[in-house]
Formats: sequence, C-alpha cells, structure tokens
Amino acid sequence: MDPQTFMDIATKVTKLKMYPYFDIAHYILMCLAVREDMTTSTSVSPPFYRKHPLACWFASMLLCFGGSILANLLLGDPCLAPLKDNRSVLTATAVWYLIFYSPFDIVYKVVRLLPCKIGIVCLKEVQRASKVYQAVSHTAKLYPNGYLIMVIIGTVKGAGSGFMKNFERLIRGVWIPGSNEILQPSFVTKACCVASIVFMLEKLNIITVPHPLIYFGVVIFFVYFKLSAILLGIHDPFAPLENLFCAIFMGGMWDAMRRAVVREKKEDEKETRNDIPGKSKEDKKKD
Repeated sequence: MDPQTFMDIATKVTKLKMYPYFDIAHYILMCLAVREDMTTSTSVSPPFYRKHPLACWFASMLLCFGGSILANLLLGDPCLAPLKDNRSVLTATAVWYLIFYSPFDIVYKVVRLLPCKIGIVCLKEVQRASKVYQAVSHTAKLYPNGYLIMVIIGTVKGAGSGFMKNFERLIRGVWIPGSNEILQPSFVTKACCVASIVFMLEKLNIITVPHPLIYFGVVIFFVYFKLSAILLGIHDPFAPLENLFCAIFMGGMWDAMRRAVVREKKEDEKETRNDIPGKSKEDKKKD
C-alpha cells in the first residue's frame, strides 16, 4: 500500500466519532457478557433477568460504564459523572432491553452469530483504543510526571468491565473473589496496559512516529488479537513471554534447578542402599 494512502487511512481512523456505532457495539458486548455469565453461574427457571430486571439493568450499566466509573474514582472525580450523559444512558438501556427482552430472543440470537459478532468486536476494539488514548491524554494533563498513573488510568479505562466484574456479580448475588482481574488478568487488561505504555511514550516524545500511525497501530493490535481469540482460539499471546520472564527473573529457573538436584540426590541414595553388601534381594526389591 502507498505510504500516503496508509497515512490517510490512519488519520481518518483517529478522527472517527465513537457515538453511536462504536458505543453501541460496546454496549452490546457488555450486555452479552452479563447474560452469558448469568447462564453459566445459575441455571434456575425463570432466569434471573426475568425475576430481577432492575438488578439486571444495574449490572449491565456497571459494565457499560465501568471503565469511566473506576477511572473517575481513581482520579478523584465524581464516580457517577459518566451517567450524566443521558444520550449514552438511554442508548445503553435500549441495547440492554433488546438483548434481554426482545421477542423470541431474536436480537440475542442474531448478535451471537459469528459474522455479526466479528463486526461488533471490530467496532468495539476501535472504541477501546480511543478510550485508552483519551484516558492517557487526560491523565497526562493532570499529572505530567505521573507515568504510572497514566498507565493505570489507561488500563482501567480500556478494560474497566473486567475490573468491575466482581461488583456486577455481587449485585446479582454471586461472589467469586478468586476470579478478580488483578489476581488473574485477562489478555484485554494486558493489551490495554501495553497500549497505555505506548501512548505514554508518545506523550513523552520517546516515540517520535506520527500520532495517526501509532494510534492506527494500536487499533490493529487490538482488532487482530481479538479476532485471533474468536477464530483461532488464541486467548493469551502474552503467556509464552510471561512464562519465560517468570522462569528467568521470578525464580522459576532456580526452582527447576533445585528440583533437579533433589531428584538426583534421591536417586544416588537409592543406588547406595541397593549396593550395601549383605542386603537380601527382598530388601533391595522393597527399596
């Protein structure tokens, strides 16, 4: 592709407006996550969303606006400020209603079809990149030298639904503290952390590539690996690098060496006992 054409495409991507299509894709996936989590955690009849529609709506809104709520909490801003946008709240509510209560579940069945889901996921990942960039830019204005704060806020804003999952489940009467995002970070959280670091390095002028190319590269990164998870089953491409890092720097290599030494000592002791003179064959067999 011609470099100028590629640059024009990247520039157009940076200027995309998130409302309504990209935001709607985000709301669809968040409501789908709530509904699918309900079906896996409970199998009662009638389902939870028919018995407790208010709790279902509140849980869905927590995921839809989870990143903004948590980012505001960490930055000292009003937590409910994201809900002041009536247009976004009404749009999220409309999506929630269609996902849970459409006639014959037609909307739920359609959005779960693979071609539809691929399109929705691509729109969502573009929105995720935008949220991470906006979060890092906003934090850089508040804390110009707060590098860690930039990364934390960018990660939380981009992967807020994962951090909000436990609170959403708590509203539905389900408490699984062992599955929180800090204890078991998902690929989305790791990818948002990497994207936040990239945008932070851009703000510090360490990366001097034009902004549209950086932004478009992050979008491609998000979309590519999300599609890989759906189509190829590659859920965490960071896992090999993490295992290698832990083996070298987190004591894994030394633990393996210690186990090998202990195993060798046991084998030597066993051979020594078997070579003791005067020992009967039955004793050797026992050893």
